Amino acid sequence: MTRVVCAGTFDHLHPGHIDFLRQAKWLGDELIVIVARDENVMRIKGIKPAHDEDCRKMNVEQTGIPDRVVHGYLNSDLFVILKELSPDIVALGYDQRVSEDEVKKHLPDCTVVRMKPFHPDKFKSSFYRNKL
Repeated sequence: MTRVVCAGTFDHLHPGHIDFLRQAKWLGDELIVIVARDENVMRIKGIKPAHDEDCRKMNVEQTGIPDRVVHGYLNSDLFVILKELSPDIVALGYDQRVSEDEVKKHLPDCTVVRMKPFHPDKFKSSFYRNKL
């Protein structure tokens, strides 16, 4: 069984996110999605999500695409939970800041796949955030 893991904030869940999740699901047999904690979003992006972490997790679950949705860990980087989940494949969004090399450094036996963008001129969380 091929386990795929992806992660994100998933604030203002939009068609770009749905396409990202579908692409990731297509890569393997099991998809686990890590939804970022509010405090980690603040630390990394410098903004407070419009929707709290429980709402964002529920929205991702309700897509019916992932097999499991979990919260990221507080006070740690993404690689701690990634190592515990032991993915065969890590799916990265086309615009996620983490590099393929960084993932490979922490998870040398893991394949890293960068997903293709889905109409990035229309569907980006920052567009939705700026409309508020």
